[in-house]
Amino acid sequence: MDLVLRQAEIRDIKPMAEMDALCFTTPWSERSFEREIKENRLAFYIVAEIGGRLVGYAGLWCIEDEGHITNVAVHPDFRRRGIGKALISVLLSHTIQNGIRSHTLEVRASNEAAISLYKQFGFEPAGLRKNYYEDNGEDAIIMWRKE
Repeated sequence: MDLVLRQAEIRDIKPMAEMDALCFTTPWSERSFEREIKENRLAFYIVAEIGGRLVGYAGLWCIEDEGHITNVAVHPDFRRRGIGKALISVLLSHTIQNGIRSHTLEVRASNEAAISLYKQFGFEPAGLRKNYYEDNGEDAIIMWRKE
């Protein structure tokens, strides 16, 4: 089946929240996704579908000429198929075309797969947020990429 990437819509809120609960120990609520999609003018979210099923999503906030990636998630059953890479590629391409010149994100220090993926797009470690994650006090690596 073909992978379809498109901008997130109101109908995606519930499946995005369900996926967040599968992927993360401190998931966002449906209300959080609703605010992002319906109310936050700085937010841009895309989803990945296969056969009409939501299998991933990614989002960021556009602040001045910087993009802050808020989250990237791929359903556990669909990992290692290039979906995360496709999501990030489209997210970066779209925002660069719209004036974003640098991107940043935080990633768990232990998430080697994500760190490796981000490095493929030119992200480099630039700092550390000590005890960033509430669930276990893990540090977050701050990564940046500049145009």
